[in-house]
Amino acid sequence: MWRASLISHPVSLFFTFFKIGAFTFGGGWAMISIIEKEVVDRHHWLSREDFLDLLAIAQSLPGILAVNIAVVVGDRVGGLRGSIIAALGTILPSFLIILAIAIFLTPDMIKSNETLSHIFMGIRPAVVALIVAPVLTSARSAGVKWSTVIIPVFVALMIWSKWTFVSSPILYIVLGAIGGYLVLRRQQSKSSQP
Repeated sequence: MWRASLISHPVSLFFTFFKIGAFTFGGGWAMISIIEKEVVDRHHWLSREDFLDLLAIAQSLPGILAVNIAVVVGDRVGGLRGSIIAALGTILPSFLIILAIAIFLTPDMIKSNETLSHIFMGIRPAVVALIVAPVLTSARSAGVKWSTVIIPVFVALMIWSKWTFVSSPILYIVLGAIGGYLVLRRQQSKSSQP
């Protein structure tokens, strides 16, 4: 139903992601809360649970998180055509802004311009808030508790520390996938027992 209604109105999908790409600083994590508000709350293209599932898929794919989330959301609501439209909407504002900067400003002009320096200094705290907000809302929606926060903190410390014998994040991703699978199997076996 979502897919059929959106294919007849792809302009809405394009401009939603164009607006997100044009007015979000700080990369993919800063965009997540805005994408969630637009896709889940404003347009009702996805449920919150579906959005969290697609966010997990987008994070596991190689590449830029903002483009990945646009592609998976676009695919869910508009198929291949929707994913192309959403990706173009996300990429085009950055491309145009960088093109304009390359045409009109030199690196020396950017470094010596005090107004630009103040603008970027003012944007920094907003970017931090935009990154923290989706982490907290996603954790709340996914049912993450303080006890489950221990695992990513432990893994981050193991990767960061110099004394650890294995500092490859890939190993921890594989171990996390195996652990998640085993926990799921255990829960399924408990629920199937009378």
